[in-house]
Amino acid sequence: MEKPQDFILVSAPNKAGEEFIRQLMYKHISFAAIANNRAEQERMMELGCKDIILIDTRDESTWIIPEFPVSKVFLFESSLNLCCRYLRICRTWTTKSIYVITHSNNPRLIYKGLGADVVLHTNHHQVSFLISSIVS
Repeated sequence: MEKPQDFILVSAPNKAGEEFIRQLMYKHISFAAIANNRAEQERMMELGCKDIILIDTRDESTWIIPEFPVSKVFLFESSLNLCCRYLRICRTWTTKSIYVITHSNNPRLIYKGLGADVVLHTNHHQVSFLISSIVS
């Protein structure tokens, strides 16, 4: 029996996250996008995402483990609140690394305390360097 393929999980609410998704598609790396509302889900579909997990971050009963194995998680921050909720959800879904990529100066210890392994501060949208953390 074939082992199911692990999926990278991505929250991409900004240009950097969208660029990361484009890089994943270009490199043919299996991933799923996370969305917390229908508008975000539509945006991910327009970007070309085939697998999208729609989660109501306010309702813990909807935080059901995906049917596929989750490997690394990349959360591109657009809001402290949403990123913290995604961290709480995703930490229960994987033991692999969770990355938070942020443009803001929100305290990294908040994210670390909620389970982020890596918090990256960047001021540009070019994040293709993150792909090397997946392929290695």
